[in-house]
Amino acid sequence: MKQFMPNEYLSSVFELNLEDLSERRIKGIITDLDNTLVEWDRPEATPELLDWMYFVKQQGFHVTIVSNNNKERVSSFSEPTGIQFIHSAKKPMGHAFRKACRKMGLKKNEVVVIGDQVLTDVYGGNRAGFYTVLVVPMSKSDGLWTKINRSLERLVLRRLKEKGLIQWEESK
Repeated sequence: MKQFMPNEYLSSVFELNLEDLSERRIKGIITDLDNTLVEWDRPEATPELLDWMYFVKQQGFHVTIVSNNNKERVSSFSEPTGIQFIHSAKKPMGHAFRKACRKMGLKKNEVVVIGDQVLTDVYGGNRAGFYTVLVVPMSKSDGLWTKINRSLERLVLRRLKEKGLIQWEESK
């Protein structure tokens, strides 16, 4: 069950403590796209997200979007932002996470994985040996496959809570 536990839990990517990451020698961010950076049905970055991405880059971090979504969705979002991406990632498989590290020229101990799903982002990041951060989904609605994942995720979270492994669910 510990494979499903994130190292951190935040309300949004905007709460990410970049100073703390720098002190821990983190140089790269692998982030999910849908419901992590923007709502799953929003085609482009918000002004707030663009400002955040600019700030993150100015602080010296490399960023790569790793998404299970298709090339059209991910590229149409990523290319205007100048953020590199990997589409059709097949998370929780670890290949895309490792590929993102190679693209950034970093080792996995220098990278954090951020996402809104326990079963894809956290589990995949943990299995591949990364520091993981779970964020609250940006939207209450999801696409069909994500709805199925969320049902399973609720069971996993309930089990973790019963074991006393999570306390943050009710506080966020």
